[in-house]
Amino acid sequence: MKMICSYIILFFLYSFFGWCLEVICKLVSERKFINRGFLIGPYCPIYGFGSIFITLLLKRYYEDPFTLFTMCILLCSILEYLTSYLLEKQFRTRWWDYTHYRFHINGRICLETMIPFGLFGLFIMYVSNPFFFSMIVQLPFAILYTASFLLLFFFLIDTIVSFRIMSSIKIISSEIKADSTEKITKQVCKEIIKRNQLLQMRLVKAFPKLEILYSKGLERKKRRQQKINHWKEKRK
Repeated sequence: MKMICSYIILFFLYSFFGWCLEVICKLVSERKFINRGFLIGPYCPIYGFGSIFITLLLKRYYEDPFTLFTMCILLCSILEYLTSYLLEKQFRTRWWDYTHYRFHINGRICLETMIPFGLFGLFIMYVSNPFFFSMIVQLPFAILYTASFLLLFFFLIDTIVSFRIMSSIKIISSEIKADSTEKITKQVCKEIIKRNQLLQMRLVKAFPKLEILYSKGLERKKRRQQKINHWKEKRK
């Protein structure tokens, strides 16, 4: 149980530092504070999950830095790709897009982010993990258990609320009558601003390259209707 609690604390530490990194990058590029991430709280879970996966799954490569570097790239790239794919399927939105980079796979991952994944993994295994674990093991079990429980509780509430927010954006997009992803995205952003929905506005600001995807089902339906109309015209 103490080991489980230790990994929970480790997950939130890396999620928080990942959030800090994202915020600092935006602060430098945009010169303003932007609460990055899908969730409301100060954490980016994808960093936490990536770090835990690296810690648990790649420790066998600890003595081989090059293999560890390569496996970190592979593992984190798969995680980022699957996260993008699942969020797109669930909410019909694309939250980031790397298609403007030279080397990418379906715009979900790119070479420019893969290399930092490897370096990040090496830093975790050789620097930050030994430091964090040395601090965590000194905590009394009662404090460790209570902190883990409270963090998981608030994280669960945040996740539920944030998923409802993302679902509300999907509902708004379904009410928009437009025939392209670009038009739908603009209309949804305008509608969110019009309704003054603060949490939805935060999410849109956090992901300025957010795209509300035009439904392929609607596109197919539209094409079928065009074929039917064309066939009717011929019959006349």
